[in-house]
Amino acid sequence: MRTRPFTDVDLNRSVGNLLRLGVLLSVVTSLVGFIKLFMEGFVMPKKYKLLDMGTTSEKVWGQFWNSLMKGEGMAIIQLGILFLILTPLVRIIFALIGYLKEKDYVYVAISLIVLAIMTISFLTGYAH
Repeated sequence: MRTRPFTDVDLNRSVGNLLRLGVLLSVVTSLVGFIKLFMEGFVMPKKYKLLDMGTTSEKVWGQFWNSLMKGEGMAIIQLGILFLILTPLVRIIFALIGYLKEKDYVYVAISLIVLAIMTISFLTGYAH
């Protein structure tokens, strides 16, 4: 039994499906969060002072995870937004794997550079 080789068409189809899945997951998660927030009476978190300029990212992430574990609507919406933000990052990883399968090493190198830039930006970015 012979399998056909992995082609550009296969890669494009796979990446397109991945992007659709990421956006759909984001929309569904955000919608669930919105419904939950509606059921909570649109009660917004009272700890916005944690987001002052002197707050560390660990505190912000900790607050997010605590709210998410409590099932708060706003945190679920934020998770949907996080899915939307991470979708292009996962797309680069997915394409990188495809380029490795195709043995297209120029695009592997380009994908690694883009992935490094996106990862550094995501992990070190600050909002002012």
